Amino acid sequence: MNSQSGMIAIVGRPNVGKSTLMNRILGEKLSITSRKPQTTRHRILGIKTIGSAQFVYVDTPGIHSNSESAMNRYLNRAATSGLEDVDIVIFVVDGEKWSSEDELVVEHLRNLEAPVVVVINKVDRVAQKDQLLPLIEKLSARMEFNAIIPLSALKGHGVDNLEQKLKELVPAGAHYYEEDQITDRSERFLVAERIREKLTRQLGQELPYALTVEIEQFKETGKLTEIAAVIWVERKGQKGIVIGNKGSRLRTVGQESREELEELLGRKIFLQLWVKVREGWSDDDRALQSLGYRES
Repeated sequence: MNSQSGMIAIVGRPNVGKSTLMNRILGEKLSITSRKPQTTRHRILGIKTIGSAQFVYVDTPGIHSNSESAMNRYLNRAATSGLEDVDIVIFVVDGEKWSSEDELVVEHLRNLEAPVVVVINKVDRVAQKDQLLPLIEKLSARMEFNAIIPLSALKGHGVDNLEQKLKELVPAGAHYYEEDQITDRSERFLVAERIREKLTRQLGQELPYALTVEIEQFKETGKLTEIAAVIWVERKGQKGIVIGNKGSRLRTVGQESREELEELLGRKIFLQLWVKVREGWSDDDRALQSLGYRES
């Protein structure tokens, strides 16, 4: 049987459900998610092999118009470079809202040679499906897409239609990865991301963009894995917000992270968290690189 293999970029503006879609397709949580825009900060590969076909999904940060800080510029570069050398592009839009940043994404897609499939996400929130017709017409007028597929990444409705379309489009070719491999990312990376997800969800609107997580120690001893992680913030006042009253918030983040990491890694975890200040790290290119924000 001839094998198929393809790189599939998932792109769109922030907060349209790109990571939720990839997790749904893979059948497990790989990319972290939250209601905060720009939760995804790195390109992450998710690999799904079904028989002779291998689909390599590239989850990307949201393409946005803000270029004020070094972090914003990094996120845009990471997102747009994810369009290079791919076989298929999934353009995710929100079924409830079209914005100028969606238009910005379209501009990046116009000159691509790869087929583009539009996913209209969050249709579970749209009461009458005929309400999607104006959006479909708007999309069709922007450029010629290979397909427009309404679905709900959160509920799973319509995702099989997308996968069937991708199966039709994926080119013939040898597989890039082993059949049982699900990502190219290390355990250290996945651990840091899970901790950052818990912080982002705990902190609400307070400072999800002013912090990052760095793994300082990852040591396996028998059945126990010892992990030490630093939570970097940008100002002294933010340190107290992360720690919380008498350390309550940090304890909650630590407990939630440890429980999820034990499930992720399949072993006992001893987790230590520290909060440190690194002034203005998110607007410093050199600091970003040292904290793992590198374009691969």
